[in-house]
Amino acid sequence: MNAPLTPDFQTCSSAATKAVALRFAALSHPTRIEILRYLSGSEACCCKDVVGQLDLAQSTVSQHLKILVEAGLVRFSPEKQRSRYEIDRQALAGFSGLVTALVEDCCASRDDRNSKA
Repeated sequence: MNAPLTPDFQTCSSAATKAVALRFAALSHPTRIEILRYLSGSEACCCKDVVGQLDLAQSTVSQHLKILVEAGLVRFSPEKQRSRYEIDRQALAGFSGLVTALVEDCCASRDDRNSKA
């Protein structure tokens, strides 16, 4: 997860590629996208806040938050009786750049790719 995420997919290390795949997997569930949207509108909140917003069981929200934390998209801060979650904006911005680079690389013509080499 802490692998450097480079915007050049041609030179991605295996660890960076795995980190990107982990983030794609974390975003593959609609509930986790809704959680990110909710977190993006707040400083930091506890699991109970997300439960109230999405009307899901606490255990379900907790599992989704765990996946987002493991993917490096959300930060977790234990605070006494209420753990806090907040979006990692820098990680999301980096991921956005990687997705853009991947799409550009995949959509580039064969001639464009060969001229870069």
